[in-house]
Amino acid sequence: MACTHISAANLAKPTPADSVYREDCTQCFDSIDDPAGLDVCLKCFNGGCAGDRNHAKLHSTARKHPLVLNIRRTRKRVVRDEPPLKMSKLAIAAETEADRYDTALTVKCLECGIDDIDRSDPTIAATVDAIMKANTFSRKEEVKAWEQELTSCEHIFTLQQGEPRPIESQDLGHCSKCDLKENLWLCLECGNLGCGRAQFGGVGGNSHALAHSQESGHGVAVKLGSITPEGNADVYCYTCDEERVDEDLGAHLANWGIILAERQKTEKSLTEMQIEQNLRWEFSMTTEDGKELTPLFGPGLTGLKNLGNSCYLNSIVQCLFDIPSFQQRYGGGVENPPDVSNPAEDFETQLLKLGDGLLSGRYSKPDSDVIVSEHSPEAPHQKGLQPSMLKHLIGRGHAEFSTMRQQDAFEFLQHLIKLITRFKHPAGLSDPTQAMRFVMEQRLQCLGCKKVRYSSTEQDSIFIDIPLEKLPVEDGQEPKYKPVNLKECLDNLTAPETVELTCSACGSKEGFSKRQLFKTFPDVLVVNAQKMAVVNWVPIKVDVPVLVGDEPFPLDSYLSKGQQPEEDVLPEEAAAATTPVFVPNPEALAVLEGMGFPRVRCEKALHATGNSNADAAMEWLFGHMDDPDIDTPVNLAGGDTYTADPEKLAMLESMGLCGPRATKALKETNGDVERAIEWLFSHTDDEGGVEEAADVGKNADKNGEAGSSTLPANFQLQSIACHKGTSIHTGHYVAFIRKKLGDEVSWVLFNDEKVVKVVDVEAMKKFAYIYFFKRV
Repeated sequence: MACTHISAANLAKPTPADSVYREDCTQCFDSIDDPAGLDVCLKCFNGGCAGDRNHAKLHSTARKHPLVLNIRRTRKRVVRDEPPLKMSKLAIAAETEADRYDTALTVKCLECGIDDIDRSDPTIAATVDAIMKANTFSRKEEVKAWEQELTSCEHIFTLQQGEPRPIESQDLGHCSKCDLKENLWLCLECGNLGCGRAQFGGVGGNSHALAHSQESGHGVAVKLGSITPEGNADVYCYTCDEERVDEDLGAHLANWGIILAERQKTEKSLTEMQIEQNLRWEFSMTTEDGKELTPLFGPGLTGLKNLGNSCYLNSIVQCLFDIPSFQQRYGGGVENPPDVSNPAEDFETQLLKLGDGLLSGRYSKPDSDVIVSEHSPEAPHQKGLQPSMLKHLIGRGHAEFSTMRQQDAFEFLQHLIKLITRFKHPAGLSDPTQAMRFVMEQRLQCLGCKKVRYSSTEQDSIFIDIPLEKLPVEDGQEPKYKPVNLKECLDNLTAPETVELTCSACGSKEGFSKRQLFKTFPDVLVVNAQKMAVVNWVPIKVDVPVLVGDEPFPLDSYLSKGQQPEEDVLPEEAAAATTPVFVPNPEALAVLEGMGFPRVRCEKALHATGNSNADAAMEWLFGHMDDPDIDTPVNLAGGDTYTADPEKLAMLESMGLCGPRATKALKETNGDVERAIEWLFSHTDDEGGVEEAADVGKNADKNGEAGSSTLPANFQLQSIACHKGTSIHTGHYVAFIRKKLGDEVSWVLFNDEKVVKVVDVEAMKKFAYIYFFKRV
């Protein structure tokens, strides 16, 4: 039977700009490794599963794209009678996919029901060949992200080199100021050789290359040991203080007698050392006596593959999809997926896909590619799901989350909550982040006339500062810190403080007493622990044990009583005169200025972090140094006139956030679009509300406020995102979650694709960065 659909109208060859989804289904995690394989559309390159769910057929029927390429992949089995040879030096095996897998290709017509169309047909062959040669979607995104990482700069473009001359390099070269022969950096302007900074892994360095740059003003240098015959190398611009790319590296090196084709890479690159350092922060996968922790499999016990520094995403997603509201919202929708033309580009579809993948247990099974033998007797872990499509959507347009760099897990959590909150949820389906929302109430009281004012803010998390008190240590040991009780941190958060303001009601300059308490409690309380210390003017994350038991504990004492009958309220005009003016925390401001930050940046950082403390502001500063408006002053006095940037207004309008409230949000956040979106969602009751205000608050309780003030308010630790490393932008993130395993409740470690039962979670709690407490 001949297929009548073989024609140019039903076929297309992918261009470099097209995404080819030939790894897993765009609507579930069934993949080319499943028995039925994956059907790739020969017209639009959508990937659809061909098994029992048959999303390929749904796509074909909806889009009228009948022809598909079925791809099935099976692991080649290699039988070894002896252990593999131990590698004696650093090497990368050039193993290809063909070396590891057998791949079967079949062209099918889903409309005619033909499963064996001749793929050598000239009309079809070119399309099939182009699909198999094209980068997969995940690889395309990875390449794009890495290409974004490194760029050139004006100091490389305008580089003026000295008179050509050969320099001593390879075995003969050494630093011009010391005898070091490794970790050498060549100044591309004058040919000077200088040693670099001391590096991770014991590589020596006295920073003489940096000293040369400071003395001579020469900015661009290349690490000699990193040069490869292909023209790759570590290029650093000391003027920019950034790693760079030199498109004319071959010519610049030839000026100093170095020919690329004659070079051999002899040292690890900066990226390799960063990866090696991150690997050192691995969480232990063994018990105290050295036994491997038991791998777990089943519903709710599915791991996620690390896509390249994506452990921050994996740990947060595991914690979120343990929350009942997320399970109800996204736990069972792939059988009847949303009717969209491009599932891979649909946020709702990808969240449903992830929910099914994590919760169903369908993919939680030992990796069949791992061969267990007498030389590797441990039980294999999972292969792990690869959430490439969701990561692409979450990071799209974001300067940080679109890259392959390690990111702050809490910033990612806030970004993801924001995306889900502003999404227009289908009728009858609620916003799952509503379970995390609550209201904090602030009470201001004039110390002179004793009049008060109450104001409230809707939030989805709280920050707690961790008191740092070093314990005595012996010389040479790393400092350790005194454990802190969670109650102490909450007491500090809700403690009264004095603010310097003049009361417009009575004229008193004594100031105001300010205190914040909970007006309502959420179903899930998210707590971010700020564990930062300043060492040599550099913010370092420290591991302070915060004592949190597994048993429920009450938060009743932190509930605000609200305005009392005997309290006199500040007149509106007086309140307006006292509250809009932003007064930077003087102690925190002094600390930041003492570190050398310009005052305008200090004020902006304190304004952005709630004016709480120097550590939080400093952390914000280091994450926003490259913001184009970093030196734009904060509007401290609060004026009546404000003109919003039209482009920023247009960005808000594209999200359905428009009108006077959008303008006010930009004004209140000094033109920061990201913070303006957060402001809009946390000020839904602000005067001058427009249509989107009703949409934003549609998932609130009947009383119009998020959360509940009903007592008792008992909370129990349910999950934690932990971090090992000296900075939130390096190191490694994992998640620990309380799970019911059979008849018992136990802690489970989610370490990317590895999911294991934890014997002793207390030792790991000191690395906790984000806590998720459930109301019980």
